[in-house]
Amino acid sequence: MTSVQVYNMEGNAVETLELNETVFDREINEGLMHQAVVLYLASLRQGTQKAKTRSEVSGGGKKPWRQKGTGHARCGSTRSPIWRTGGVVFAPTPRSYGFKMPRKQRRIALASALTSKMREGKLVVLDNLDFEAPKTKAMLNVLGKFDAANALVVFAGDKDNVVKSARNIVGVEAVNVTGVNTYKVLNHKNLIVTKDAVARLEEVLTNA
Repeated sequence: MTSVQVYNMEGNAVETLELNETVFDREINEGLMHQAVVLYLASLRQGTQKAKTRSEVSGGGKKPWRQKGTGHARCGSTRSPIWRTGGVVFAPTPRSYGFKMPRKQRRIALASALTSKMREGKLVVLDNLDFEAPKTKAMLNVLGKFDAANALVVFAGDKDNVVKSARNIVGVEAVNVTGVNTYKVLNHKNLIVTKDAVARLEEVLTNA
């Protein structure tokens, strides 16, 4: 088992926590991590681009001029893509760029990302994280204790004050443990997780 120190919001170590090796100390699968990141970024694409093909542009119908004897190249329609007012060849149409990735592969990718943070020494576990009111300064004080200017803060439960305290800090994102994914973990230099969020991650990812 891998053990880490658990800190309070003041930056003091309060206990030692044993981490599940299946989640925080496993073989890192870079291929699945890359695939999970591509999946996340692809799902963000709107896919709303659209251009008209020759069947959708206005005009056409009548042959512009007779086939022979005019000195012009032969032409059958003003909708032809070689005309200025013609349609677009292989025009883009609205589509979804997302694709499917098996649940087990997604979980392995997330566990690999968590393991990478653990081995880099960028994982911090807190016994609790909550504020009486949304205060950006309070969140900055907590982050300053661990020199975590760029961090993903993960918590369990409903803690709106934590989310609101972090949303104005550049490079910092606070999310519920249910919203954690491989991209968010890798996109931040540091990972700060509450003790109850660690338990939830281990519960879900143990069998990955």
